[in-house]
Amino acid sequence: MINRQNPQRGLLTCVALLLFATVPSAQPAGEVFTATAAVKTAGGASATAPVTIEITRTMSQPEAEAMANAFINGGVAGLRKALATTAATGSIKIGSGTPTPTRLTLERQTERGRLLTIVTDRPLLFLGAGLPDAKPKAGYDFGIVDVIVDPAGSGTGTMSTAAKVTVRQGVFVVDDYSGELVRLDRVTKLR
Repeated sequence: MINRQNPQRGLLTCVALLLFATVPSAQPAGEVFTATAAVKTAGGASATAPVTIEITRTMSQPEAEAMANAFINGGVAGLRKALATTAATGSIKIGSGTPTPTRLTLERQTERGRLLTIVTDRPLLFLGAGLPDAKPKAGYDFGIVDVIVDPAGSGTGTMSTAAKVTVRQGVFVVDDYSGELVRLDRVTKLR
């Protein structure tokens, strides 16, 4: 079970998926998705940017369990250490920026299609106060993307460009740096 600091972030599943999902065997073939990231602040400011998500592999059940155990036994530091020694599972690129390697990519089937949960071992972007160059804040160590893709390769998703993951009373809590929902619209599979 996951609790969110921002109640709008219901889709984002993050690390809890490690514990509760059945993960099929690792996917050998690569995939590339494009999307438009869109954010609108409570103050009315809005911004969009293109996003490219490349998946070179998904994690196997044993790899997913190892990540979950690293988090359970060592907290965020344990998870970071485990992710640092894990081969990249792909990358995420926002706008014309440099692609950020992903370290955790999980897939499971839902009634709406494939749910892909993708985690980076560093923030993608510190988006705050409507400014893309907001200052880093300690503890927001991960980037997290959730995308649901239908059989035709189209979908939607959400992105936390800088997230803090904690456990409170046995529940995983994802706290987003900006507190604003970043939607991924027009998700399209290129290959």
